[in-house]
Amino acid sequence: MLDDLDRALIHALHLDGRAPFSRIAAVLGVSAQTVARRYRRLRTEAGLRVVGLADPHRAGRSQWLVRLTAAARSAQDIAGALVRRPDTSWVKLTSGGTEITAVIHAPPADASPDSLLLRDIPRTGGITAVSAHCLLHTYLGGPANWRRSAQALDEEQQAALAYRATTEAVRQPEPGDAELLGALEKDGRLGQGELARATGWSPATVARRLAELRAAGALFFDVEVEAGLFGVRARALLWLSVRPADLEEVALALAGHDELAFVAATTGPTNLVAQALCRDPADLHRYLTRRLGALRAVRTLETSPVLRTLKAASPSLTDLSRLRRGSG
Repeated sequence: MLDDLDRALIHALHLDGRAPFSRIAAVLGVSAQTVARRYRRLRTEAGLRVVGLADPHRAGRSQWLVRLTAAARSAQDIAGALVRRPDTSWVKLTSGGTEITAVIHAPPADASPDSLLLRDIPRTGGITAVSAHCLLHTYLGGPANWRRSAQALDEEQQAALAYRATTEAVRQPEPGDAELLGALEKDGRLGQGELARATGWSPATVARRLAELRAAGALFFDVEVEAGLFGVRARALLWLSVRPADLEEVALALAGHDELAFVAATTGPTNLVAQALCRDPADLHRYLTRRLGALRAVRTLETSPVLRTLKAASPSLTDLSRLRRGSG
């Protein structure tokens, strides 16, 4: 489990994924060497990774949440193929290991992700059913972190560490940003010299472009870390059907629940999807029957237990041999 300093460091990275260790150390009251050492240990032992991600809407991409049902003997191989795709994130084994869910990032010109799936993972490979749900609006997730992973710092510490834009020159992502964004997807804490080598730009140009993209909200930094280290033992995807007139009200209510790490409106027979991270099955049951059950506008609910998360927020992997276990 994490100690107080581990939790404080993770919370600090949620506030600003590129904050210098010296600034984090000053706020936490420890040395910069201690912060750097803890960060390296968490990367090795807890799967901690800071990743820079382009806002999909500003980047001109649509996102699809795809559900695949497969024969038990094929599910692991299909999931592994999805993990290796450069256009996927949040690949999960659910519902007894015979269902796979994944987010596919598609250019807006693509009406659906079916062509992407059928090109590389044909139905004859063991897939028995496919459904695709366009993510219309995200209420919780992306730049908004899971609150239970960011409760270690007081208000004064949070104010000292929160990212503040350093420029008013707001520009949207451009084709020339591909190398920069690709490098940040792998490691959001790469130094300006490393990013300069990856892009062929000068360090000053890298710094300016980073500041512009962050000021525009076109680039944000996410923190990947094993949710089990926060006491999570029960994970589930929740597929909800809500009357359209009540959708916004219910989604905003769900976005305020500490048990949830993700809430989005989707197309399909269910129009809201959420991810629950709870201490144990009894805690999940209490959440479903009491807190979620109190929302009378929810017509139907399907609960899909998450067995494993094989790929998290970033489409880029740095170690394909290490399939992530037990993360949010």
